[in-house]
Amino acid sequence: MNDPGTRAGQAAPAGYWTAPTPEGTVHAEVRVPASKSITNRAYVLAALGRTPTLVRNPLDSRDARLMIDALAVLGARHERLDDGIRVHPLAEADHARVERTASVDLGNSGTVARFTPALATLGTVSVRFDGDRALRRRPMYGLIRALEDLGADIDHGDRSALPFTVHGTGGLRGGPVDVDSSASSQFLSALLLAGPAFDEGVTVRLVGEAPPSEPHIEMTLDLLRAFGAHPTREGTEFHVPPTELHRPEYTVEPDLSSAAPFLLAAALTGGTVHVAGWPASTTQPGDWLRRLLRELGMRVTRNASGLTVTGTGTIPGLELDLHDVSELTPVITAMLCFADGPSVIRGVAHLRGHETDRLAALATEITGLGGAVTQIEDGLRIEPSPLRSGTFHTYEDHRLVMAAALLGLRVPGIAVENPATVGKTFPGFVEEWTRMLRPAGDPPTR
Repeated sequence: MNDPGTRAGQAAPAGYWTAPTPEGTVHAEVRVPASKSITNRAYVLAALGRTPTLVRNPLDSRDARLMIDALAVLGARHERLDDGIRVHPLAEADHARVERTASVDLGNSGTVARFTPALATLGTVSVRFDGDRALRRRPMYGLIRALEDLGADIDHGDRSALPFTVHGTGGLRGGPVDVDSSASSQFLSALLLAGPAFDEGVTVRLVGEAPPSEPHIEMTLDLLRAFGAHPTREGTEFHVPPTELHRPEYTVEPDLSSAAPFLLAAALTGGTVHVAGWPASTTQPGDWLRRLLRELGMRVTRNASGLTVTGTGTIPGLELDLHDVSELTPVITAMLCFADGPSVIRGVAHLRGHETDRLAALATEITGLGGAVTQIEDGLRIEPSPLRSGTFHTYEDHRLVMAAALLGLRVPGIAVENPATVGKTFPGFVEEWTRMLRPAGDPPTR
């Protein structure tokens, strides 16, 4: 799939971005946008509140816009203000003015696809949900079956996949339900987020293998508490009682997963990168990087202004289980291509069902550049191998753009296909990455 014809110093083909290669170490202060995962959860809970909520510092990206637009279709209007977006409750909707049928465009957003159908059961409208071709391939079975068990009326033609139509019945009974969330923790989060609005709340019992991305489950519970709900957890059983949610305003944290490539740039080049606004405590999976980088011998400090990482430029071969932080797999794979020895990433088989098959994409693209990345049952094996210039296909996956940018730190002439796809979570990534690598005097001191 790769074309090795793009060489250092040669202009990238139209529609591609040549990932810049610095002449030396990286020294920069960067700002990353707000967390997509927190933004979209805050929007959902605001729509379920009894009064409007001002969501401050929300992410403004393709996925976040899809979410706020989907909620508007369901009846939760919003206002864009200078300091955020005010979301009005679904309960304020003028049902006399709402069409009897509606459609929600999901694009390629798994978060919107999983979180909004449960809300459609609360209205009296038949809502058709559909997305692009890649989203139609993503797992929905566990969520659809669980909603049906809770009393939802969903027309999916016995496929348990997109497209489908939710026939709103004015509310959902709720109560106990078993769900297999092994394909995505979003199935569980979707039920928990909607639980306060169900007549009996919801008690979710997990069956099957453990869900991936435990931090995102904790994030959901944390957001529920912030909006006034009282979720409880006992092992694999979760309970959210019926609750009237209320939160006048909520401020979203920076996206720590989007900060990952910048911190790994410091590690790879032996430079120093400061990420502004890093929270003291958080449920975001990206915070795990602090521990990893310390274990790799990097200097990691956090203070009131943010997080600073000073790298060594040397990466040892690693064996990592990334089951709980799987969204970091693309950038960590890219970093490990330059390790001193072989590496193995395990626990991420579910990435085959993300925006694209991320494991296949990483193996194909890096091998096409001369690398040696092979798939194993639940992850990847990475053997250090000299990389060459060439094209890197991104499969409309934002995390692959970030992985390619990291490869470009040491390999001149990598042409990244469709860099605009990073707008899913970080619309200004290319500009911020380029600015970081531009010489700017003395390194930041924090």
